[in-house]
Amino acid sequence: MSQPSHRGGFGEFGGERDGLIERTFRERILVVGVSFPPHDDEATDSSLDELELLVDTAGADVVGRLTQRRPAPDPATYVGRGKVDEILERAEELDCDTVVFDDELSPAQQGNLEKILGRSAIDRTAVILDIFAQNAHSQEGVAQVQLAMFRYRLPRLRGRGQSLSQQAGGIGARRGPGETQLEIDRRRITRQMHKLTADLQSIARTRETQRKSRDRSALRHVVVVGYTNAGKSTLLNRLTDAGVLAEDRLFATLDSTTRRLDLPGGETVLCTDTVGFVRKLPHQLIEAFRGTLEVVHTADVVLHVVDGSAPDPDACIEAVHSVLASIGADLSEELLVFNKSDLSPAAALQAEIHPGSVAISAATGAGIENLLRRISDRLRALTEPVELFVPYSRGDVIAALHRSGEILSERAGEGGITVSARLDPRVIGRFNEFADGGTEVAG
Repeated sequence: MSQPSHRGGFGEFGGERDGLIERTFRERILVVGVSFPPHDDEATDSSLDELELLVDTAGADVVGRLTQRRPAPDPATYVGRGKVDEILERAEELDCDTVVFDDELSPAQQGNLEKILGRSAIDRTAVILDIFAQNAHSQEGVAQVQLAMFRYRLPRLRGRGQSLSQQAGGIGARRGPGETQLEIDRRRITRQMHKLTADLQSIARTRETQRKSRDRSALRHVVVVGYTNAGKSTLLNRLTDAGVLAEDRLFATLDSTTRRLDLPGGETVLCTDTVGFVRKLPHQLIEAFRGTLEVVHTADVVLHVVDGSAPDPDACIEAVHSVLASIGADLSEELLVFNKSDLSPAAALQAEIHPGSVAISAATGAGIENLLRRISDRLRALTEPVELFVPYSRGDVIAALHRSGEILSERAGEGGITVSARLDPRVIGRFNEFADGGTEVAG
């Protein structure tokens, strides 16, 4: 995000890499947090701690922080003129390149702050968008991030210097006075947004076709969600040997991955990882990634992975719930998974505090068998047992029942076997005739 600065600004980039952004130096950053009623200084500090991690992930260094209490945001500068003067003094003292605010700034506030401070003034949203731009690799991920960035930039376009000079409007006044560079930039970005939206709609149609194919396969679907850096990718690797990137940093992976997972009872399900969440996740990103996140709607079980060693795991849980609620996701089948029990005993304690949850270590494998049993139990609870009578001559039907669901009991009787089983509603129709004691295989 190119912004004016006395020696380059956060988001000023050295070049393009496959359509993404590549930074050439680490900037010096001053972070600013504001607390509004009801004031919670601890929450403000915690949010600033996370902002510092985001800045570091984006490739810059935090050299100082400032906080403020206000009854409400200042319309012109967000923090008020007196605080702006204090920020300017501190920025000059620390020789910082950019000031990053923990809350989203309006275009007017950002412009006013940059004029007074003489350096870039950006917000948490810009930092997160910058990180996503660096980490997106798939065609869909790149398009989603670019669309989010354009949505963020469009209202913040400002003319500088000669960029507001009019383009040639033709001889005399017959073709009008021409248009400003600002108008040209807006139209160009709007065109690019339309193209990206169309590209994502095309990808969404392909994903819908894939979803219908999965439905025909009658495989249950487990979706992994959670706060960024909670260990989702590590868990997917542990469960399925997916081989996806798993690093101890925020938003290390953005692209969703689906793999087959074999459960202890012999059932096979599909397991999908999703993008990580964070507090104050930009609404532009939520909208851009809405298509990807809608996989949660089709989930039979949602594994909500929580960093059990985090200072405030409940805040992380709430942040994830907030995002999922915004896309209308149903969390009735949520299974809380408190990860990193190898790093902190707090993970096991959190599992006790939240009934029905489980504590694991995706890194060491501790608790994974228990987790798999819990997933199996959740999936079995979704279907009611049925009783079927299968003739002795139809061993192929017995084998098909074992492949298609969970056999609860088998009782030999006159002429055949009475089978009690849990079957997926999508395949139960194949065995309807046997429910009435029929002797032929249902289509």
